[in-house]
Amino acid sequence: MKPDLFSHFPLRQSRVHEACGAGAISFAAMAVARAESSILWIREAWRPEVLYPVGLSGFIDPAKLLVAQAKDQIDGLAVMEEALRDGAVPFVCIELGEPLSLTAGRRLQLAAKAGKTTGLCLIPEGMGSNAVETRWHCTPVFDADDSTLQRWEITKNKSGTLGVWHVRWNAASRRVHVVPSVSE
Repeated sequence: MKPDLFSHFPLRQSRVHEACGAGAISFAAMAVARAESSILWIREAWRPEVLYPVGLSGFIDPAKLLVAQAKDQIDGLAVMEEALRDGAVPFVCIELGEPLSLTAGRRLQLAAKAGKTTGLCLIPEGMGSNAVETRWHCTPVFDADDSTLQRWEITKNKSGTLGVWHVRWNAASRRVHVVPSVSE
């Protein structure tokens, strides 16, 4: 029996999760849209690409997006920990370029629990932490009629089963819809 996506998504509150793959930013946008909350998005200042808030307007109100640029990953993790612990912003996302140590991951989990917030680390593929609640691998699926089709796979789950789903963003209802894969 295939596990139910909606027992895992929206992401569990008071925990930190990871997403990787070419669709990770879309996953983050859909996760915060589903949570219907504000988001603090932390990135390292050296990154050449820029997060364009208006580009995410199909998912979230750009006015609810606060972007913080940290000097390096250590400063970014410090900002994330404080934001998670404070709880003023219910969803905190960070883009990581280096592995997250077990100690740093555990500190983030404790901060998320204290602030009753949700954390999401966007990581390069193959680089995960044992401290996170879930790890998602997100990839776009080609569909000539819909650019929002994605394949989401839970590759790590501390409190449940693993699973794979094909999902589509429905802009009208502002919800994620599970669609049958081609093989089904």
